[in-house]
Amino acid sequence: MFGGWAVKPLPCLCILALLILSLFLTTLDLKGYFSTESTSFSYTSLIEQHSRPNYRGSHTAQCESPLKVYMYDLPRRFNLGMLKKNSSDMDLPWTSSKIPPWPQRSGLKKQHSIEYWMMVYLLGPQIGEEGERAAVRVADPDQADVFYVPFFASLSFNTHGQTMRDPETEIDKKLQVSVHGDREDRDLPELRNGSSTSSTNNSVGLQIDVVDMLKRSKSWQRSGGRDHVIVIHHPNAFRFLRDEVNASIFVVADFGRYPRSVSFLRKDVVAPYVHVVDKYVNDDSSDPFESRTTLLYFRGRIKRKDEGYVRLQLAKILGNHKRVHFEDSLATTEGFEAAKQGMRSSRFCLHPAGDTPSSCRLFDAIVSHCVPVIVSDRIELPFEDEIDYQEFSLFFSVNEAVWPGYLMQKLETFPKERWLKMWNKLKQVAHHFEYQYPAKKDDAVNMLWRQIHRKIPAVNLAIHRTKRLKIPDWWERR
Repeated sequence: MFGGWAVKPLPCLCILALLILSLFLTTLDLKGYFSTESTSFSYTSLIEQHSRPNYRGSHTAQCESPLKVYMYDLPRRFNLGMLKKNSSDMDLPWTSSKIPPWPQRSGLKKQHSIEYWMMVYLLGPQIGEEGERAAVRVADPDQADVFYVPFFASLSFNTHGQTMRDPETEIDKKLQVSVHGDREDRDLPELRNGSSTSSTNNSVGLQIDVVDMLKRSKSWQRSGGRDHVIVIHHPNAFRFLRDEVNASIFVVADFGRYPRSVSFLRKDVVAPYVHVVDKYVNDDSSDPFESRTTLLYFRGRIKRKDEGYVRLQLAKILGNHKRVHFEDSLATTEGFEAAKQGMRSSRFCLHPAGDTPSSCRLFDAIVSHCVPVIVSDRIELPFEDEIDYQEFSLFFSVNEAVWPGYLMQKLETFPKERWLKMWNKLKQVAHHFEYQYPAKKDDAVNMLWRQIHRKIPAVNLAIHRTKRLKIPDWWERR
């Protein structure tokens, strides 16, 4: 006893105090308080922080509410009218509930048809089970999160300027360059006498009219185009007027042909190609590893530009290997069928860079459940915040792939158990790369709209800051 008080409870109180203190300390970021490392605020980090999705994994990835999309009512000559050349009223928007199907025999035009699938998604019924639709169309632009521009820029290029040398393409180039530099410099026959190019169904007329329409739009003027979505999946689509709309969210195949001032990952969305071989539906072999007798498969053009030079090197290294099918071929109906059969009977499918880092071949391999072997130093992949490609693909740098014997040694000694896991994963993720109408949950179009949804916080940040800043981009002038 001390002054009438008991002292025995004191050790218990000390222990309790220490427990409370330890719990408190575990909740602190002590490095943030006591670190001597210098820190600085960055708008880039702010954008990335606000752009982080609140979902993980494609099987659970759901937005709290669908993205609200306003689609411009462009005349059908900008979009579906290109599929129905005999369609009347080409200067009127498409209002019919009967949507023309994508042509079955369209060859390689199909691989860049993302613009078509995104448009018909918005034209179709806007109903579905909860969480099934990633975006819905709204009639009031004031209610929209983003604005979709339904211009088939890739199909326009494939139709009017595919060779890049024909007369129509030269007119395309001259007109776009003159319009880009001086909109009053319209002295070619198509634009004389004050006439518009609206009556000329070619690539240049369509692009000029689209840009003029957008610049007059109040929605475009309000945001500077930052909340507008434009599909330029073909690397040459919209190629001479991109600088006038480069604030928009572009839907691209990759970034191989674009300077950073035009397109980059933080702003834009990478979309998968539309596969041109049929998807493998009944792939239920009891032992697919053994039944796929070809080790490595490649069929396509060997002579390519830019990073695609690696194909020639790989042809020399792999061309005579007895377990490899390496064939130089053109894209024909017969070629597509041969590729389908070849991929389905192969364990690995080679995906070297072509004219750009990516190609349709990767997605043909995925829907064929053939493990992709990706050879590129600069490839960007769609949906990579939801999909881990390393779970079903192999990656090699260009130097690794052309090192004599290295690639084949890796493939020939690849464990069967690991390959089977990749094969099963391919079957699980293949539906994410399907373009279809009507759309289905978590298919390619829904995945794309979800990717666009994630750009909105950064878009809004840019719009709001631009409105109040007196000196734009002041931090770059320091």
